[in-house]
Amino acid sequence: MQRKLAAILSADVVGYSALMEGDEAGTLARLKTNRGAIFDPQVAQHGGRLFKLMGDGALVEFPSVIAAVNCALAIQAATEAAARQGEPIRYRIGINLGEVIVESDDIYGEGVNVAARLQALAPVGGVALSRIVRESVEGKMPCVFDDMGEHAVKNIERPVHVFSVRAARAEDEVGEAMAEAPRKLSICVLPFANMSDDPQQEYFSDGISEDIITDLSKVSALAVVSRNSAFMYKGKHIDLPRVARELRVSHVLEGSVRKAGGRVRITAQLIDAATNDHVWAERYDRDLNDIFALQDEISEAIVAALKLKLLPAEKKAIETRGTENPEAYNLYLMARQYYLTGNFGDSRREEAIARFCRRATEIDPSYARAWALLGVAENRQRFYFDAGGDGGAASAERALLLDPNLAEAHAVKASILFDGGQFDEAGREIAEALRLDPASYDVHRAAASMYLRQRRFAEAARHYEKATVLAEIDFTSPGMLVSCYSAMDDLPSARRAAQESLARVERVLAQDQGNGAAMGFGVGALMTLGQVERAKEWIARALLIDPDNITMRYNFACSVAADLKDVDLALELLAPCLERTKTNIVKHVKSDPDLDILRDDPRFQAMIASAEARFSA
Repeated sequence: MQRKLAAILSADVVGYSALMEGDEAGTLARLKTNRGAIFDPQVAQHGGRLFKLMGDGALVEFPSVIAAVNCALAIQAATEAAARQGEPIRYRIGINLGEVIVESDDIYGEGVNVAARLQALAPVGGVALSRIVRESVEGKMPCVFDDMGEHAVKNIERPVHVFSVRAARAEDEVGEAMAEAPRKLSICVLPFANMSDDPQQEYFSDGISEDIITDLSKVSALAVVSRNSAFMYKGKHIDLPRVARELRVSHVLEGSVRKAGGRVRITAQLIDAATNDHVWAERYDRDLNDIFALQDEISEAIVAALKLKLLPAEKKAIETRGTENPEAYNLYLMARQYYLTGNFGDSRREEAIARFCRRATEIDPSYARAWALLGVAENRQRFYFDAGGDGGAASAERALLLDPNLAEAHAVKASILFDGGQFDEAGREIAEALRLDPASYDVHRAAASMYLRQRRFAEAARHYEKATVLAEIDFTSPGMLVSCYSAMDDLPSARRAAQESLARVERVLAQDQGNGAAMGFGVGALMTLGQVERAKEWIARALLIDPDNITMRYNFACSVAADLKDVDLALELLAPCLERTKTNIVKHVKSDPDLDILRDDPRFQAMIASAEARFSA
C-alpha cells in the first residue's frame, strides 16, 4: 500500500439529477461535449490525471496545488462562457492537499474525502479550497480569496476551514492589502511579551494573552484570530502591517506583562492596521489580586475603542471565568507550563504538576480546568510509574461534574478508558471532546496517542500536526510526528517534523540542560536529519546526566532501532525500561513502529514475556 501527499480536485455537475430528469439524452450529450472540449483538455494541459469518473463527477490528481487551482479556474471560466451561450452544464469544484492511498490506478483516503466535501461547499460555478491549499498558492498566482469559515462535514471529525477562490480581475489590481482587505472589524492579539526579571514567568504572560483572546472571542461583532495563529509570531520581530495583511485583520493588539511579587504591570496598545496608528493605549499597575478585573477592563476598553456595543450577555460571558481566585489561576498556569515543557519520564515532574493542581483545587474546589489537568498528571503517573491512585479517573469525573462541556476533561477520560481496554467508550469520549473544542491542544494530544497505539498512523499524524500548531513550546508532538511519518514512509514530512522538534528541543535545553525528555526527542530528530555523530554525543551526555529517566532511554532505543538499525544497542537501552516499566508502557512497546526491527529478536521477545509475567504475578 503506497501513501503519498497529493493535490486532489473534485468536480461535480450542478443540478445533474434535475437536468437528467428534464432531458436525459441531451444532458448526457452536453456533458460529453463539455468534457471533450473543456474539462479533459484543461486537465491534460495542467498535468492532471483523471483517476475516477462517477457519472457527473470526476476526481483528478495534480502534481502541485498551483496546477490544480489554475486548472479549476480555467475549467470554470470556459464553462461559464459556454453557459452564457445557453449551455446548462456548470460545475462545483473543490481542491484539497492531503495524504492519499494509491492502489493500482485508484486513489482514496481522507485527502480525497475532504476534496469531495469542499466541492459540495463550493458556490455554483466556483472553486472551494482547504486552508492548506490557500496558504500554498497565496502570493504565487493572481487570484482573490474569500473566507467561508469552518464547516463540520460528513465523516470528517474535525471542522474544515474553507476558502473560495477566483481569478483576479482588473478592478482587483489595487494592491495585495486591498485584495485581501478584511470585511469587518477583526483583531489579532499578539502574545504579550514577558518583561519580568525571571524568564520563568513567561507562563503568566502567555496566560494573559490567551485569556484576552478568549474574552474578545465572545464579542459577536468582532472577528478574533485564533490563539494558534497569533502565537506563530511569538518571539519574532513583528512588522505589524505585514501581520495584519497575512491574517486579514483590521486591528492588532500588542503588549507586555511584568509580574513581581504581589504586583503586575500590563501595557497594551491597539493598532489600526490600515494606518499603523494607535487607536488606544494604556498602562495598568495593579495588585495581583486584581488580575481578573484588569483583564475585563482591557477587553472592554478594546471593545469601546473599536466603537462596538457589548451586549449584556457578552459582558457577562467575559466576566465568567473558570476561577475567581488569582492564586488558583496562577498555580494552574504554572502547572500547565510544566506539563508542556517539563522532563516527563521523571516522576518528580508528574508529582509537581499534580501538587500545583491539587493546591489550586484546594483553594478553589470548583476549578474544573485544574481538576482536568490533575487527571492528566495522575494518568501519566499511572502510565509510567504505576502511581497516581486511580489513574486520574476521579479527578476527570470531578471536572466533568463541574463543567460537562470541558473538552479537556472528556479527553482525560478517553485516555483512562483506552488504557483500561474500553476502546469503544474511549472513542466516544474523544469524539465528544473534539466536538466541544476542535482547537484544544490537550484533546488532539489524547486523540493522537490513542491512534498511534492502534497503529493508525495517518490519523495520529493529523492530530499531532494540530497539537504542534496549538502549543508552540511543545517539543513532543513534532517528535511523535517523526515516528508517524517514518512509519508511513513519508521521509520528507518526517524530516520537516524533525527540524521543528529539534528547534523546540534546543529552546527548552537552553533553559534546562538536564531535561532528559527533551534530549530524548532531540536525539530522534538528529538521527532523522542524518546528524548521527551529534546524536551519539547527546546520548552519551544524557545517560550521564539522567540515567534513570525511563522515557529518555526509551526514546533513545527507538531512535537507534529505527534510524541506525542497531539491534544490539537498542536492546541494551531498552532493557532497563522493560525491567522497570508498568503494564501500559509494555502495551505501547508492543505497538510502537520504531521498534518493529526488534520484533523477531528472541531477546526482545524474552524481555516482553518477562515483563508480562511480572505483571500477571
